[in-house]
Amino acid sequence: QGSVDCPNLEFEYGDADGHGAELAELYSYTEEPELSHNRRCFEEDFHTQVPDRRWLELDMAQQKAYVMRLLDGLEVVNRDKRLRVARAILYLAQGVFGDCDNEGDVLHWSRHNSFLLYQLGTFSAFLELLNMEIENSQACSSALRKPAISLADSTELRVLLSVMYLMVENIRVEQETDPPEWKTCRETFRMELSFPVHTEEPFALLLFTMVTKFCSGHAPHFPMKKVLLLLWKVLLFTLGGFEELQAMKVRRREELGLPPLPEDSIQVVRGMRAASPPTYAIELMEQQQQQQQQQQQKRGHRSRRPLMKQDSLDIYNERDPFKNDEGGVDEEENDDVDSGIEGELDLMERDAIIPAMPAQRLPIERVSFPKGLPWAPKVRQKDIEHFLEASRNKFIGFTLGQDTETLIGLPRPIHESVKTLKQHKYVSISDVQIKNEEELEKCPMSLGEEEVQETACEVLYRAMLYNLPQHMIALLKILLAAAPTSKAKTDSINILADVLPEEMPITVLQSMKLGIDVNRHKEIIVKSISALLLLLLKHFKLNHIYQFEYVSQHLVFANCIPLILKFFNQNIMSYITAKNSISVLDYPHCTVCDLPELTAESLEAGDNNQFCWRNLFSCINLLRILNKLTKWKHSRTMMLVVFKSAPILKRSLKVKQAMMQLYVLKLLKIQTKYLGRQWRKSNMKTMSAIYQKVRHRMNDDWAYGNDIDARPWDFQAEECTLRANIEAFNSRRYDKPQDSEFAPVDNCLQSVLGQRLELPEDFHYSYELWLEREVFSQPIRWEELLHCQ
Repeated sequence: QGSVDCPNLEFEYGDADGHGAELAELYSYTEEPELSHNRRCFEEDFHTQVPDRRWLELDMAQQKAYVMRLLDGLEVVNRDKRLRVARAILYLAQGVFGDCDNEGDVLHWSRHNSFLLYQLGTFSAFLELLNMEIENSQACSSALRKPAISLADSTELRVLLSVMYLMVENIRVEQETDPPEWKTCRETFRMELSFPVHTEEPFALLLFTMVTKFCSGHAPHFPMKKVLLLLWKVLLFTLGGFEELQAMKVRRREELGLPPLPEDSIQVVRGMRAASPPTYAIELMEQQQQQQQQQQQKRGHRSRRPLMKQDSLDIYNERDPFKNDEGGVDEEENDDVDSGIEGELDLMERDAIIPAMPAQRLPIERVSFPKGLPWAPKVRQKDIEHFLEASRNKFIGFTLGQDTETLIGLPRPIHESVKTLKQHKYVSISDVQIKNEEELEKCPMSLGEEEVQETACEVLYRAMLYNLPQHMIALLKILLAAAPTSKAKTDSINILADVLPEEMPITVLQSMKLGIDVNRHKEIIVKSISALLLLLLKHFKLNHIYQFEYVSQHLVFANCIPLILKFFNQNIMSYITAKNSISVLDYPHCTVCDLPELTAESLEAGDNNQFCWRNLFSCINLLRILNKLTKWKHSRTMMLVVFKSAPILKRSLKVKQAMMQLYVLKLLKIQTKYLGRQWRKSNMKTMSAIYQKVRHRMNDDWAYGNDIDARPWDFQAEECTLRANIEAFNSRRYDKPQDSEFAPVDNCLQSVLGQRLELPEDFHYSYELWLEREVFSQPIRWEELLHCQ
């Protein structure tokens, strides 16, 4: 179990990890022999074309000429020759490591060659080859017939995807020393990926289609880790990262005439410090058994203080957090909650309650918080309306609907309250978009066509729209298969096709290495899916709120909420400090350094890092996704309560990282009003942390549960209304029927009769028969005309 004295984690959240780490995660350790194979393919060809020279010694013109010769080799019919050329190009993209002395040189030449390859049209050539491989029915049927799929089944796809990933990642990352032509090249590439010219769909959609095809079982040999990493980086490159998103948000608010944001959320979170986590009964018992004698010698017996009683309550109620004062219902009856993903989703650990704690206590770390709260409070228009409605009912006896200006008859303190609420009023971009949508629905004729900005996000949404549910389900299926808490089942999809070798390990050392590789493989898949889902949600929310709601609703319908809770229902400290990496085998280190002999001890030792960057990044992303799905949605908040998320989330507070704690506390805050007075009384430390770290809504009664919204009635109606609004938006903006009821009608007889109608070729053969059957033999029923009028 993680220690109560977990150190503060020096983790800086960003769009992605360091450049070298991101490139290293593309390759599994099982693929390591292929690096030398790529080098052989390149050198055999290079030395026949350019004898007695090294790649680094060629000038730009000679390098271009050689790459053009290689690209010509991709046009050959012979599949093996084509693969050898593709491997030679991959070696170039990997940084011609055979000619380099250190890791820095490899990364430098990898970037240089990626820009060179892009300028000569390599990406387009590889895109054509990728399409051919996706449509390769022979490879699909061969993989389907095999009892076990290995690396060998996806060789061509892995080479193609690796080249494309290296190009996207190297061109995406900006450096101060980049020459001007590289900056131009970067923008051109971004435009090419965002707004395709030749095809109807953006590149990201092709990758989404690969994911869906893999999950449907039609292509089990697809190397899913590489596909997902490439998809994430393409979205990051084309839509923009979190810093760009913040800048876009500021610009959009200016365009809509809204006041600027009260603060930059990225900077506020970076400035936060982690809080000391709530103590846990089991951990304290273990530690006390080990350290009791030392504590008596050092500190002696401490007298009980009033806070002691509170801490004891925290511990005692940790395993029974949902008993509220109303009583009556035993929570144990609801333990077998069916999540719909894997049958029974047992989210509560049923440990025995530890009845009494000894008088000895561990010293609890005291945390000094900065003066003042980190966030400016926000108030919605709806909050002001609710406040005035309650005040008018109380003091006057009637209400004035949505009027927030008339304060006649209300006492002076209410005037002051309304003034304070209006000072902190926050109108979001989403509020404006919803209001515009309502007006467009109400007056489609007078307001005319809506002007839709053709952004990369808009193009992607339009392309994804009709298969979006399948894409979301596929991503969640893979996330479920990669989650460390998932048990192996016969019906779950096999995500290890691109990590398992052809020949399974025979020694203990090989088995250990493969075990680390498989765990690392799963962690990278979780990281890429969590990052790309968060990117999609944030960008769609900025582009249009109903695009975001459409994606959110399909994630909720596909059981994303219980899936994320299931993910966190593990020893989260062990997951974050996991050492599933072998640093000497990581690219580019393994390409320029002599590999030491691996031993069981060196594999177990892992690296010296305090935590695993990708795992902490994944956890924060999943918590942010959960926040996005549940914010302001009472029905989904109730799902958090039903799935007993409070103890799971509270255990996650053990991780002393400010950003992760913030999103856990947000999730606890929204459900506090539903958990009952006893839970709140027993978790005052957590309540204090929420008060100190989470933004306040002026009249949000989160801590006491007297709010009218907290009463759990017709939540299904809320989802149904939202769904109706989303469908209305999608049909209005994206379904363009030709025979619309609002289309103008031609009333001029001459112009109607003068129109040329395209008749089928065989019409004049059967024209007379048609006249006889449809016109002459049919009696004219004049009375029907009268009925019509």
